[in-house]
Amino acid sequence: MDYIIIVAGGKGLRMGGDIPKQFLPIGGKPVLMRTIERFRAYSNNLQIILVLPEAQQDYWKQLCKEYAFDVDYMLTNGGETRFHSVQHGLALIPDDAQGVVGVHDGVRPFPSIEVIKNCYETAREKKAVIPVVPVVETLRHITDGTKPRNEYRLVQTPQCFDIQLLKAANRQPYNEGFTDDASVVEAFGFENTLVEGNRENIKITTPYDIVVAEAIINYQQH
Repeated sequence: MDYIIIVAGGKGLRMGGDIPKQFLPIGGKPVLMRTIERFRAYSNNLQIILVLPEAQQDYWKQLCKEYAFDVDYMLTNGGETRFHSVQHGLALIPDDAQGVVGVHDGVRPFPSIEVIKNCYETAREKKAVIPVVPVVETLRHITDGTKPRNEYRLVQTPQCFDIQLLKAANRQPYNEGFTDDASVVEAFGFENTLVEGNRENIKITTPYDIVVAEAIINYQQH
């Protein structure tokens, strides 16, 4: 059986408002609902695990009633860091489970179905897969000057792994270098396979991103 752990721990500080960014409406529906629906659209058999800070769960349940949101999922509490939040999500997966588990940012509502499918299917063979897109702007290091952009990629989610591999990797002691699940698996000594992501799979973190997200929805509806 396959799983997706959707991590939604953001407090929305960069938005400048009181409502965490994962709950802000885009196209008339909260970001997090759109994210969950995208994975349900990929597969009815996918087990969805939502990781949400305990202090936000009542508000989320209220939103679900308000929007008549009835997609099936399991809910668990967020942790001190993303690494610990993913640990909480993994704890809901049986220790002997076989299959693929993805980890996805709750504020990325636009992964294409094709990218999701490719990540899961590639992970069955390669065991650790991350979607990436080319860097289109010139990169400049603060002290070392301009860097060749063709040597870099922007990393997205869902990042997909063999369940047993990710469970084992997440038993490592926490390290500040754990910026995403790919870095956790690499620290465990396993190489990630890169697959092509989709450009519209943006991470909503600023008010500007909300404007872009609305434009993406309008484009996809026409």
